[in-house]
Parts: sequence; structure tokens; C-alpha cells
Amino acid sequence: MATSQNTPPSTASQLPSNSPRAFVGVAAAALLALLVVTVPGPEALPAEGQRMAAIFAVVLILWTTEAVPVGVTSLLAVVLLPIFGVADLPTAFANFISPVFFFVLAMFIVAQAFISSGLDQRFSLWLLSKAGTDSRRVVLVFMVGTCLISTIMSDVPATAIFMALALGLFGKMGLTPGRSSFAKALMIGIPFAALIGGVATPAGSSINILGIFFIQEYGNVTIRFLDWMVIGVPMVVILLPLSVRILLWFYPPEMAHVTAVGDVPTERAALGPVSGREWRVLVILGTMIVLWVLSTWVPALNVVLVSLVGAITMFLPGMRLFTWKEVERGIGWEALLMVGGVTALGAASVETGLAQWLVDGSLGGLEDWSHVGIVALVSAFTVVIHLALPIGPVINSVLIPPLAILALSTGQNPALYALPVAFTASCAFLLPLDAVPLVTYTKGYYRMLDMFTPGVILSGCWVVLITVLMVWLGPLVGLI
Repeated sequence: MATSQNTPPSTASQLPSNSPRAFVGVAAAALLALLVVTVPGPEALPAEGQRMAAIFAVVLILWTTEAVPVGVTSLLAVVLLPIFGVADLPTAFANFISPVFFFVLAMFIVAQAFISSGLDQRFSLWLLSKAGTDSRRVVLVFMVGTCLISTIMSDVPATAIFMALALGLFGKMGLTPGRSSFAKALMIGIPFAALIGGVATPAGSSINILGIFFIQEYGNVTIRFLDWMVIGVPMVVILLPLSVRILLWFYPPEMAHVTAVGDVPTERAALGPVSGREWRVLVILGTMIVLWVLSTWVPALNVVLVSLVGAITMFLPGMRLFTWKEVERGIGWEALLMVGGVTALGAASVETGLAQWLVDGSLGGLEDWSHVGIVALVSAFTVVIHLALPIGPVINSVLIPPLAILALSTGQNPALYALPVAFTASCAFLLPLDAVPLVTYTKGYYRMLDMFTPGVILSGCWVVLITVLMVWLGPLVGLI
């Protein structure tokens, strides 16, 4: 799962409350909001929409600078809606709690079970045992492993698991941050693989579930589990090897062999056979995946419902997987609060006309384009807007509702306009501003611009591929 869940980094990177940067962030947010509210706005933008733009300005600056904790900013987003006269408090809180909120909660519990049982370490070491000592193959195996785990786990924990393995490897090899091309390729490749793997299934990321939720809410179109996979799986199968080749082309390892990998067989032997605890987690996860797929034909098997039931099952008597206290420590409360804040902001941006004004100004005349042009333009725009809105869920909330409404008004399938956004909101390859690449960027093994050139090429491949797949395979599942 990728929460898209793509949220800003944890409070471990939070600026101290008395930091000068924190004061600057708060002051910049307040001044920009004041400027947006007081300066006369465009005639096409209603007064409520202009006030909503001021709220977005405050929230985005505080989220990206982390001048205050991310979770607190998410709550502030809800509080500002009635203060600015955009929505009353009951409506704001009603929009805050959505099915996506509970999906993210359930998947954090599932991820904690995967980690607490030791399955993460067993899976990682098994993959590394297949790598051998060839340095290029090690990069490939790390990226394949991250990609596979991120199909059922949030992109951030998937990245963190393989980053921890990589850091242990760097320590044994004596690599210095910023000086190793091998380390650079690996530390950029891990988040790239997590973002790619997260689009394989709807359950791969909260960004996916949020996008599906908005498409159904505002476009009245249901994206079924296998409908998504028809596009998502081919994207992963093609993009992952492409990303490996691109990174190894730009950052070829400076050594032919990685001798430190030789310790892996000893570590695997120390784990012993698969435990009963691990088997129980595997059975629950396997059952959830089967039910997710069956939800394509059985609407009652809602993806969120299956996720919650699976998470609850892990606490039943006899499971002995973990205690609630353990789970509490593993839940990303910031991610949960951000999902709530984003859904509330998304609903308010539609009600005030801000979202429609943004889409009309940026993608006006879209209804006159061909299907190929629509998908390509929307996808490319989503990639570029990631630089200004480096948070995947925010992109969904700003773009999908008005695009879905625009499609309905022109007699087009809303999925044609909105689904490219839901997919491409995970395409955060240009700069390490999104939470997923930030996990590895903070370790200092690569600079910000080291990611840009390979990221531009991979983003271009993403746009071309989503366009081809949507136009070619979309009609098979009624998406066009």
C-alpha cells in the first residue's frame, strides 16, 4: 500500500517548535493567506473559492515546511473551514471521516502484523539470497523486493524496511554518504520501486483508494478491483525493469561485486522455520487478497470492508499476533489525520468552486481533445503539479472532483478524465519532496538533483505508458 499513503515524513523529522525555520513557515503561511484573501481575485472564482484558496495556501506551506506537526496541520485544515466561512463545523467533520480513513487504519494494522511476525525480515533475506554478489543484481533485487511488498503495504514502511537493509549493507562495505554511485542507485531505486509497486492494486496505496473514492463520489463510476489491476499490473511489470535500467545507466556501481551479501545465508539460517505466528499472518493476508479480487464481482466485498475485517481478525483470541499497544506504536497517526484533512479540503474545494476554477484554468477545453490527448495531458499535468503539490492525496482532492464533474457535463466517462490522476498521483520521481523518497533522501547518500534527470525520463515513460494502457485496455473494462 502506498499512503499515498503518500504523507510527509514522520515527526522524527519535525522541526523543533522554537526553530527559526518553524517561525518562518508559520509567518509565510499567514502572510500568503492574508494576501490571497485581500487581493481581488479573478471574476470566475467565487468569493468562497478565494477563501478556500487561502486555506489551501496555509495548509500546503505548513505541510511542506513542517513548521508545526503534520497531524496538527491536518486538524487545522478542518478548523479553518468554518473560521473562513467555507463550511460549517459539522459538515467539515463529516467530510473528515471517510472510508479511506478506515482503510488506512486497517492497512497500518496489517503492516504491523507483517513486521511484528518477522515476515518482513524473512522475505527480505530470501530475496537477498537470490541476489548473489553481483552489484547490479543487488540493486535489482532490492527494487523488486520493495516493489512486491508495496503492493500490500504502505509505500513508506516498504521503503523503510529495505532502506534499513541497505544501510546495514553500506555499513559492512564502509560506504560514505554522497560518494558511492552504488549507494546512490540503491537509495533512489528503493523509493522508486515502492511508488511503482503501489499502483499494482487498489490496496497498494491510500492514494489509490482515495482516487477511487473521489471518482465514485463525484463521477458516479465504480472502479472495481480487477478494473484497476488491468491498468496497474502492466504498469508495474513494464516500469520496474525500466526504472532499474535507467538508474544503473546514470549511476553504475563502482564495484563489480558486493561481498557483504555473503552474510545473508547465516542470517536466514538463524531465523529457523516459518513460525505459526507467521503462517497465521500469511493466511489472513492471502484471504484478504482473494476477497479483494472477488470484490470485482461481489460488490458486498468492499475493499475497505475486507481490509477492516482482516485487521480485526488479527486481534481475535488465539491469534497472538500483537497487542493493541504494539499496534498503536506502528500506526502512522499523521497519515490518518492527513487523509481526513485532505478529504475535507477536497469536498470544500468542490463546493466553493475552487477546484473547478483550477481545472478550467489549467485544463480548459479538454472536452475537445481525443481520448489519447486527454489521458496524456492529464497525466503530464499531474506529474508537473507534483512539484507544487508534493503530496499525492492533495493532488487527488484538487483535480479528481472537478475533472469527474467536467466529464459528466460533456457526456464522457469520468474515469477517462480522473483515473489518470489517481494513477499518476504516485508518480513522484522528479525531486525528493514526497514522503516516500524523503525516507531515503534524509540519509545523505544522494543529493536532491541526483533524482531529477532519471526521474524526468521515468516520468515521461509513465505518462506514455498510462496513456497507451488507458486507451488500449480501458475499453475492455468500461473505463472509456
